[in-house]
Amino acid sequence: MSDRLVARLRAVGCVFAEAEAAEIRRVLGHDDDATDAVVAARAAGTPLEQALGVARFAGVEVEVGDGVFVPRLRAEPLVDDAVAAAPDARVVVDLGCGSGAIAAALHRRLPQARVHAVDIDPVALRFAARNGRRHGFEAHLGDWWQALPRTLRGRVDLAVAYLPHVPTARLSGIAGDYRAHEPDRAVAGGADGLDPLRAVVAGMDDWMSPDGLLVTFVADEQHIAARTVAGARRVLFVLG
Repeated sequence: MSDRLVARLRAVGCVFAEAEAAEIRRVLGHDDDATDAVVAARAAGTPLEQALGVARFAGVEVEVGDGVFVPRLRAEPLVDDAVAAAPDARVVVDLGCGSGAIAAALHRRLPQARVHAVDIDPVALRFAARNGRRHGFEAHLGDWWQALPRTLRGRVDLAVAYLPHVPTARLSGIAGDYRAHEPDRAVAGGADGLDPLRAVVAGMDDWMSPDGLLVTFVADEQHIAARTVAGARRVLFVLG
């Protein structure tokens, strides 16, 4: 038997139409009007997660919307590696949190920790604050470490960050759906893609506890340069 929703999604250019249809039904059930709106949004190029208003990431579901970075599946190993490397962390920070997906997953996996999330984008922060109320973390608006309460200075045991890391010259290569619906600063990393890492590393000495660990993502070809940026500081790089 043919699946009309799958056929409609294929007709508007969705490559993974079966998976998208399953996710639409999971979220919307049999709400035909809402489904029609999502299909129309996909036809206009809106990412599925933004069209639905939710994204699944590392075992949690978070709210997202237009103009907010959609959590990437390739960032999920950050959560696994962070929890494995710092299972007893008490103060945990998601730097550049977007919707707060990483913070939500970390709170679920490290229930003993107090989890904070920071982002400079007020649109993202509105979603992070809502997700924080649902998932049990605190969201703060501001520039990297400076957004955190001063009482956390020198006390952060674990910082996790899916940092913007795309070199400026490669921004045009980002898939069109995301390019049009996410802010550039959520992905743009400067000439070599490592400017956000430099900013974060610069604050580690002031904000991390003596044994504190930063876990972050870089592309394979950035690893050597990123290690130079980190120097002797405790940084675990997840490569992709």
